[in-house]
Amino acid sequence: MQTTLPSIAEVWGWLAAVPDPEIPVVSVTDLGIVRDVRWHDGTLVVAVTPTYSGCPATAFIDLAIETSLRARGVEHVRLERRLSPPWTTDWVTPEGREKLRAYGIAPPIDGTASDGGTAARAARLSGRSNLTVACPRCGSGATERISQFGSTPCKASYRCTDCLEPFDYFKCH
Repeated sequence: MQTTLPSIAEVWGWLAAVPDPEIPVVSVTDLGIVRDVRWHDGTLVVAVTPTYSGCPATAFIDLAIETSLRARGVEHVRLERRLSPPWTTDWVTPEGREKLRAYGIAPPIDGTASDGGTAARAARLSGRSNLTVACPRCGSGATERISQFGSTPCKASYRCTDCLEPFDYFKCH
């Protein structure tokens, strides 16, 4: 049993080791879904923003966060669901993007997350965008989208026309 409260920095370090259940090479902090960590009257409060409101991994992520913190002696934990502002792929850290690439998933392209512009969002979602997704294996920009939907709802299926390898692209939100 811990007698002193761990520092916020220490807690952030622990959370950086909690893997995403769908993409275990990235942590919940790499994805930017942990929005805030604070102490309130002896209770550790962790604010979590799901990648989207219907994400099936949300319950698993909450359980993994709570389990990790309790394993380190934090007895009083409260998770807060923070839906506003909504999560965006712009929150994925540079380290998280590199981990995705090394794992074989093309990371979201910087600056392409929805900025609220209806026309740009509609073009991107309908496939009319001229977005070039680089192959995470060979780096080629000669790629083509196979399907708007990949192995999970947050990814699209692509194929490199140079190395012929299929890969997932982490879609921008």
